[in-house]
This record gives sequence, structure tokens and C-alpha cells, in this order.
Amino acid sequence: MEINILKRKIGLNFNEIGIAEIWLWAPFASEVSVLINDSKLNLPLQKQNFGYWFLQSDLIHPLDEYHFEILSKEVKESKEHKLLKRADPASLFQFNGVNGTSRAFDLNAFQWTDENWTGINLESFIIYELHVGTFTSEGKFSSIENKLDYLISLGITAIELMPVAQYPGNRNWGYDGVFPFAVQESYGGPTALQHLVNVCHLKGLAVILDVVYNHFGPEGNFFADFGHYFTDKYQTPWGQAINFDDANCDSVRIFFIENALMWFRDFHIDALRMDAVHAIRDFGAVHILSEIKTHVNQLTKAIGKKHELIVELDLNDNRYINPQDKGGFGMDGQWIDEFHHALRVSAGQERHGYYADFNGVDDLAKSYNDAYVYDGQYSTHREKHFGTPAHGNLGKQFVVFSQNHDQVGNRMLGERTSVLVSFEMLKLMAGAVFCSPFLPLIFMGEEWAETNPFQFFVSHSDKDLVEAVRKGRKAEFKDFHNESDTPDPQSEETFYQSKLDWNKLNVDQHKTMLNYYRKLIALRKSNPVLANLNRNNTNAEAFSMQQCVLLKRWNDHQKIVCVMNFSNVEQEIHIDKDFKNLSPLLDSSATEWAGPNLYSNSISPEGKISISAESILIFYSQDV
Repeated sequence: MEINILKRKIGLNFNEIGIAEIWLWAPFASEVSVLINDSKLNLPLQKQNFGYWFLQSDLIHPLDEYHFEILSKEVKESKEHKLLKRADPASLFQFNGVNGTSRAFDLNAFQWTDENWTGINLESFIIYELHVGTFTSEGKFSSIENKLDYLISLGITAIELMPVAQYPGNRNWGYDGVFPFAVQESYGGPTALQHLVNVCHLKGLAVILDVVYNHFGPEGNFFADFGHYFTDKYQTPWGQAINFDDANCDSVRIFFIENALMWFRDFHIDALRMDAVHAIRDFGAVHILSEIKTHVNQLTKAIGKKHELIVELDLNDNRYINPQDKGGFGMDGQWIDEFHHALRVSAGQERHGYYADFNGVDDLAKSYNDAYVYDGQYSTHREKHFGTPAHGNLGKQFVVFSQNHDQVGNRMLGERTSVLVSFEMLKLMAGAVFCSPFLPLIFMGEEWAETNPFQFFVSHSDKDLVEAVRKGRKAEFKDFHNESDTPDPQSEETFYQSKLDWNKLNVDQHKTMLNYYRKLIALRKSNPVLANLNRNNTNAEAFSMQQCVLLKRWNDHQKIVCVMNFSNVEQEIHIDKDFKNLSPLLDSSATEWAGPNLYSNSISPEGKISISAESILIFYSQDV
């Protein structure tokens, strides 16, 4: 089947004159028909090449409920025909959840008014990651719209939505999604998402969407009844791998290419954050990520809007983010957890589990300099040499953070950093992120030091699956040796206590932290050195005995010097007596930010400065 970059072809779609067209890949079927629930119509599909089935009909209308009836011959078992009733694998709207029927949806019906929006440059992304269900009390796309002016006042330029593909029930992180094309009905469904994106663009905000192409969720997953969606060649942490390179993989690849194109074209999403791409098993001649990139580039050229692909990657392999013409997959950027791990250990995180591989300020300085901490040396945690140098990769290709949904929610109790370190250390960690030559990301509520946890939650209907999730959750923390009882992921209480408390915004230190973040983000956007993500003009030095890092960034005529003290006592650091005319830009220990304000920030003639415990000083010079 040919891909049309300007129009979704798979699933049920409506053409320019409102006629329904269905393309279904079901090579395991001997007969296929579509049943329109309300009218009781049963319309047969016609068999096409390569396992596809097709129907064009004016008897199907938007919002009609439908499902497929498949006559399948199970050769391996009974040799008999079996009638299956299944929702559309490419369904756009699962109004009754993952176990219900599909609902026809017209992608072209929404009246967009963002025609002047062409996107923002990647290096301008200030990312705010949020979970739709817990960001507001209502947990809807529409309620996010009410907070957009707040995010703009904070300085955010791009919001990142955790996955919205239809998942079981009404409570889930989103990584158990079963229908990749369907927008979660409890959030408001597809029209509400289109409306949110439209409003964001009118206000100047980009929208990033988290998508999962490495596995399908377990409940409501009937893809194997249609065709060769899975392969036994590989396993993933979530079970059977998606078939990207085995026999009959072509249509599976088309399925996911179509998905990426849909979000950009039909929902006007600006960037995709692609979950755990290291779990995508593809050893074919052209990696699926590269093929997605090729089609996205074609769409970008055709419609003149920027589209970015950012991956979560646990391999320290810059082949993923290298250009296609240099043998890479062409991804525009990646998350680097190693910056986070080094930062957390610098801030006092106990070295359990994967944190055992990190040595605090030495590795933090290395991440500033090299992006990857491990770029070929031996990893004790992995028990092998690991990583490759990120030579030639730009600063805008790396996303860094002090918190995100994983690093908070994957703690057993879901504790935010605000309850793990001091107020002063929180400010230091934020400064460490925003002074980096990388793209900064903050996790919802971080900016006001939210103390409510963000815990792992689900709402499965299968009791055996619920119990398996509970057991798996407990097993996940064996490396961290925490003896507390694991919160029940199925409990509504676990979900509700993970919601943000917006009442904290104007309360004491929460208000101070919010203003501090606003100041940091304003500096990041307005200062010509901080805003220019030039890794070549970056140098970080670790003072291991003092638990300090000295970060220098510069251009031809200007310079930034950041002094970070992760120790719990004041330190004296030698900056450089040749750095003249350095003016203080920010002192996290100032009384303005509820700090102790012990020192004057003056640099001695010998180039030394005293810095308060758990604080960051930022200096700026226009004469290098």
C-alpha cells in the first residue's frame, strides 16, 4: 500500500466529499465486514493485495459506532473458521474504551485557525512536561487551556503531553495505550485535542506529544488477530516485540509511519517524543525511525511547517541523532538521562540501582562537556563498556532535566525532588539545568516545588493483570532496598494524590520558587550566551573535594560563568583572574529567593570567590 503524506489512508476515513473509505490490513482473514452498530448494517470489505481489505460507502457517517467482523481460519489449531468481532486497529475514537467498539471520526471536520503558525526553532524549546489527567483537577484537554497563560508567564515555549493514545480505564500514565491512533476519551477525545493544539499555537506555544512505538498495552490488545503485528524473534520489557523487520513487516511499518504523519498533519502537533526507542527491534536495511523521518521530512516540505522527532534513548548511541546522509537515523534530539543521574548524585541521591554508575560532580561536568557521561568506558551497573562519543552533535539535540515523569514516578513512593532535598538544593538543581548548553525540560509542578507525589497508576479491568502489575511494581524496586509498602497502582487514591495542588502557587516558599524559575527561564531566553546552545563554546570543571562545578560558556564577545556548590558548607572557588568585568546575574542564595545571602559575590583580584552551601552563582561579561 502506498503512503499518501497528505492524507491518512489506513483505518476508516472520510474523503473530500464525505464518503467513508476503509483500508484494513487483515491477512489472517478469509472474509471481513464492517458492522455499523446503530443501523445494523453489515457491509462486506473487498480483498486487496498484500492482506488489505477495502470498502467505500456513503452509508457510514461521522460518530457512527462500528466494528469489524472477521472470519478467520486458525490453521494451527482447529482448521475451522472462527468469527471475531474486533474494534478497528487504526480507530480514531474509542468512546467506550479499549474493549468497546470504534467510533467513526472525520479528521477534516475541525476548523483550524492556526494557519499562520509555522512552528518554533528547536533551540528555542523550553519544555513543560505534563500528564493530562493529573495536571488539573478536571484532567481534561479543555482544562489545560485554562492554564496556558500561566505557562506563558512562566516562560514556557513548548508543552509536552504524556501519551494520549487510548488506554484501559480512566487512570494511566499512557504507556499502556492499545490504540495508537485513538485519543483518550476521558481526556476529551480527538476534537478536544485538536482544539487544545489550535489554542496553543494562537498563543505561541508549541506542542510535543509522547508516542509509544515499542509495544502495545496488554488489555484490549487484539492486534494479533488481524495480522503479523508481532514477532517471536525478540522480546521487550513489555513482552513480544512489534514486527518491524520480520516477514510481513511492511504493513506494520506503514501503520506506525501513518501514525506519526497523522499527529503532525491532522492534529498539528509540532514534535513527537518517542518513548524508549532502544526497545524497538529493527535490524532491517532501513531502520523504522529513519523511514519515519524520511516521510516526516516530505510532509514538512509539502506543508511548510516544522516537525521534530525527539527520542528517549538509553544507548548513548549518536547514530540515532546523526543525519541520515551520514548513516544516522535522523532524529532531531534525544533525552539524556545521564545528565539527570549525575545531577541527582551530585545533589545527594544514594547510589542505588543505575545511580551506582555515577560519581556526582565529576560526571556532571563531563555531561556538560560531552553530553554522554558514558561514551566508551566500563559501566559497573551494565557490566560492560558502554556508549560512544557524541562528536559533532549540537546542543539542541539533547534534552536535560532535574525531574521528569519517569524519575519521579519510577520511585516507589513517587516522591518529587522537593521532598528529597533542601529548598536551596532545589534552586541549585534548577540552575544547573537552565545553564546547560542543552534543551531544558521541567516536569509539571516542579516550578513551584510541588510536594504531592507523582505515583504510578492504572485502571485495568482484568483482575489477573492488575495483580501482575502490583507484583511487577514491587519487583521493580529490589535494587533500591526500600522496605515501605508500594502504593497500589490500581487504587483511585494513588491517582488522586498525584494531582497537582494549584493552591500552593501563592504560598510562602512555593511562590518564591515559582518566581525563581521565572527568573531562570527569562535569563535563559534573553542572555545571548545562555540562549545559544553551542557545545563547542562550553567548558565545565569539577572540584571533586569541594563538590563544586565551574561551568563556562561563551561566544565571540560575551561570557557566562556558573559556579555551583553541591556541598553543605560554603566553598571558595578559583575562577580565573583573567576573567574581567564579570557582573553577577543570579545568586540562588540571595534573600530575594529566601536564601541566607552570606556573601557579596565579589571576585578577588586573584580570581577567587566564596559561594554559599547548596547554591549557584551566575556571572556575565560582555568583554572576553
